[in-house]
Amino acid sequence: MCVCVRAPQLECVGSVDSGLTSMSWSPDEELVVLTTGQETIIMMTKHFEPITEVGIHQDDFGEGKFVTVGWGKKETQFHGSEGKQAAQRTIQEVRPAAAWDDRAPRVTWRGDGQLFAVSAVCLQTGARKVRVWNREGVLQATSEPINGLEQALCWKPSGSLIASTQRHPNKHSVVFMEKNGLLHGDFTLPFSKDHAKVKDLLWNSDSTVLAVWLEDLAAGEDQQVNLWVAGNYHWYLKQSLDFGRDSRKAPVCVCWDPERPLRLHVVTRGWTSVTYDWGWATERSPGTDAAADANVAVIDGDKILVTNFRQCVVPPPMCSFELQLTSPVNQVTFLCQPQGTNRLAALTSDGQISVYAQGESCDRDVRDNKTTTCYLFLNVRVDGAELSVEDWRDASGCSINFPVPCVQTALCSISGEVEPRQNHLASNISSFGVCNDFLLITTHSHTCRCLQLTTLSVKGLQAALASDGGQNDESLRRVERGSRIVTVVPQDTRVVLQMPRGNLETVHHRALVLAQLRKWLDSLRFRESFECMRKLRINLNLLYDHNPKVFLENMEAFITQLGSISHINLFVTELKEEDTTSTMYPRGPESSPVQTRPVSGQKKVDVVCDALRSAMESMDPNKFFLSVLTTHVKKTVPELEVALQKVHELRVNPPRAAGAVSAEEALKYLLFLVNVNDLYEHSLGTYDFDLVLMVAEKSQKDPKEYLPFLNMLKSLETNYQRYTIDKHLKRYSKALHHLSKCGEEHFHEALQLVREQKLHSEALRLYAADGAHYKALSCAYAEHLMEQQQAEQAGLLLWRCGEPVGALQAFASSSSWRNAICTAQQIPLPADQLALLARDLAEKLIEQRRFAEAALLLDQYAKDCEEAILALITGSVWEEALRLIYMHDRQDITETNLKPALLEAVGTQTAFLEAQVAAFTRHRARLAVVREQKEKARLGMLDEDGPDCPDAELYSEASSVMSGSKYSQSNSRVSSRSSKNRRKAERKKLSLKEGSPMEDRALVYALGEILTTVDKMREEVHGLLKALVLFQFDKQAEKLQPAYEEALQAMEAAVPEVWAPEGPASNQAQLTGPNSTANSIMASFQQQQRPAAPQPGRHRLSSLFIHNSSCDVCLCN
Repeated sequence: MCVCVRAPQLECVGSVDSGLTSMSWSPDEELVVLTTGQETIIMMTKHFEPITEVGIHQDDFGEGKFVTVGWGKKETQFHGSEGKQAAQRTIQEVRPAAAWDDRAPRVTWRGDGQLFAVSAVCLQTGARKVRVWNREGVLQATSEPINGLEQALCWKPSGSLIASTQRHPNKHSVVFMEKNGLLHGDFTLPFSKDHAKVKDLLWNSDSTVLAVWLEDLAAGEDQQVNLWVAGNYHWYLKQSLDFGRDSRKAPVCVCWDPERPLRLHVVTRGWTSVTYDWGWATERSPGTDAAADANVAVIDGDKILVTNFRQCVVPPPMCSFELQLTSPVNQVTFLCQPQGTNRLAALTSDGQISVYAQGESCDRDVRDNKTTTCYLFLNVRVDGAELSVEDWRDASGCSINFPVPCVQTALCSISGEVEPRQNHLASNISSFGVCNDFLLITTHSHTCRCLQLTTLSVKGLQAALASDGGQNDESLRRVERGSRIVTVVPQDTRVVLQMPRGNLETVHHRALVLAQLRKWLDSLRFRESFECMRKLRINLNLLYDHNPKVFLENMEAFITQLGSISHINLFVTELKEEDTTSTMYPRGPESSPVQTRPVSGQKKVDVVCDALRSAMESMDPNKFFLSVLTTHVKKTVPELEVALQKVHELRVNPPRAAGAVSAEEALKYLLFLVNVNDLYEHSLGTYDFDLVLMVAEKSQKDPKEYLPFLNMLKSLETNYQRYTIDKHLKRYSKALHHLSKCGEEHFHEALQLVREQKLHSEALRLYAADGAHYKALSCAYAEHLMEQQQAEQAGLLLWRCGEPVGALQAFASSSSWRNAICTAQQIPLPADQLALLARDLAEKLIEQRRFAEAALLLDQYAKDCEEAILALITGSVWEEALRLIYMHDRQDITETNLKPALLEAVGTQTAFLEAQVAAFTRHRARLAVVREQKEKARLGMLDEDGPDCPDAELYSEASSVMSGSKYSQSNSRVSSRSSKNRRKAERKKLSLKEGSPMEDRALVYALGEILTTVDKMREEVHGLLKALVLFQFDKQAEKLQPAYEEALQAMEAAVPEVWAPEGPASNQAQLTGPNSTANSIMASFQQQQRPAAPQPGRHRLSSLFIHNSSCDVCLCN
């Protein structure tokens, strides 16, 4: 029959003559399976259209039948713990089903709807068998013969197991089968085999809870529903719902909610519907002081498993101790008062409350008390024979309620105001716990957060819960997927987590550890801090970095508390310059900054080592001798010589105190800290051969290696011996110092050392300035400077030490003509040689285009005024050339050389200027064309691909040159060059060839070069114009001046066009010329940015204007 819900009508969709014995819909509600009285299975669609019909009882095992590969006989196979007797054991006959079994088939579906199982009574044996069928109605597997198998059947929604019940001769258990029909685990029900029958088994939707519906065989009407959960391969009875013997309260239907996994619906015979909502909660003692035991209680049927996590961590299902009750426990809680938090109360299924404290218990019957369904906190007091249930009220007496039921609650104090509509702070929480001033949570993203409530407001807490944490965030820790907080040990750093499979893990959360360490360090408990840091691998630098000033002031207390030499050495060896309070363990924002460097200019490691050494030497130098050596070795610049000297003194004068370290032990320890070869070299550098032998004997060196060398050194004079040692150790400065004391016979060796190791400056300081050695060293230094192309410095050095001839050559090669003339006159040179020197120097100066200086040499020292005047004319120094012409009365040169040179200069300048203007105009026009083409291409790309097209960036404006951006390419070879070579390589990429990728940038660069070159012609054109006017070359001047002025104006006018800003971002950028600082470019940019304002800093060329081709001239600025 089909019932229409909207209209109360019944519709017959089909009939079976033999009747229907059971019916079950698939989870997706696409198929329905029916069993008939003829022991058949009918599969239909959701529209009740038959698909197939097969018999329940099949002789075949199914498609999943096991295959025997024929490896040996049963007698020779391994039978596990049963031994060889299993081979001879006869198969017991299967007993028929129990008398109260209704013998009706049971059908259950797997969660994905691909398989279903049918439990039916076998016709031959009378016992039940379970068969598994697929969605097409094909038999897959048949269960093995199971004696005492009962009617209850339920497939776990996750698909792994099929649950049923089995009655054994001595127990009653729930068994599990795999889809191939083989048994796979079981657990025993807490009553005898004839006490109750199992009416049904029900898995909740997430396969975490198994409900067992029981009926008392003796009472008949007394029914129970037990809820079982599994953890760490153990099944716990968590809830026992006893409906009593009232027939109206007996359940007739029990089912789980399909959407909320922990909601159970029960319909009773009195037409009452009861809904139960459960939630996962961990019952832990709420103590906050060191006396709290951090107890955790676990319900397991009629037992409470209690574990004291302060003393030990016991993996479930084991515990520290058990509390045995008379009835199954439904709820347990701990006392929430500051004193006595280790007391607990348990509510059993029969209405009894049991309170346990210090080995005492008190039972009270509360079955007659009226209970309400309001959301209250229960405060159960045991005062004589009275029990009371009180509401939770605040300090003002108002009752405290929550808008929704809360499975787990905890009290904490936090600053800030909560918004009226703010119901929750975070929704990604899987478990939480409050301990002291910390809130610990685990999230669904598999992290454990530890937040200090005293430093956070409500908004800060919400922000912290929403953030992912930083790299060194001490409040964040990754945990295993599905981890939940069991408890946090008060006044400790331990956090106990439970994994999904049920096992426990203890972690020391970094935030708790650091908070505890800071408390200990503030109270100067160095020993506890050190042990905790060493155990939990916290960097020992935190001992100092937490408060350097306090640490240094209490150095003796630190040493006394540690006591152990090895602990002090461990602390010293881990010292480093890093401030761990700002890198590894950053302080919170509420912490005030601490000065980490109390001594200005000294490094942290040196400060701590010096303070430790001073304190240990004042307390007991013999006891802490090894630690003193460690402080010497650990310094930024290791004081190995000092450490070796102390070991040598210990060997010479061994201490008589008890427990003092011997020299051999000290040296052995020093060899442990420092490489033996380094220690040998440093011992050799002390020039103490006894110390060297002591180190060599403890090393692995062959005596044939060092004894001949040491014997050779002992035979040398003291200074020469130390020179040999320093040279061997490559301490060449010290070697030169000792060699300078060895006398005249070793000066040649010293000079060779200076030349090889470039120690000229050090050598000059070791010898007197008026001696022959000083002069020889100066000459050697001058040779070195000449090789380094520093001839002028070499000349000064030679001139200083009294070698004017060599100085003259050095000055002449460096074109330092003034110093060369001075040294030549100091020699002194004859007049003819001096004139020849002047001519040579003048030729070099002319090659370097230093025409004015060359003319001075030719005029004053070579006495050749004509060559001087010609040099000035060649260099376009017109005014100075006129001065010499009139000073030496050589007006003939004016007509023969000066005027022709002026006319030639006019032609040259005019032609050069025209070429520059033409190139500028050509490049400017080409740049406009290139930019237009690229703009069209960019717009076309944007129209085709949209504004987010990545290729649009390829068409950026070439004005990026103005903002300092450069073309770059990932090329390791180019990046390894010097900056000068890189700039050269960049310029090579700028090709003016039409169509090249960077043609626009090349054009901008070329235009900038032209503009800079034309701007530099100002002074030269100005002098040429004055000379032209003087000699009445007015036409030439009238042609040159306007041409130059027009060129400047045209180029200045083109600057905004060539280097135009592109977009609002570039309008704000400072515009400069390409590799140019010309005043015209700067003035143009200032005019573009402030068109209405005056243009400070813009200088026009001081031009010479000519009016009407007359001689009326004026100079205008």
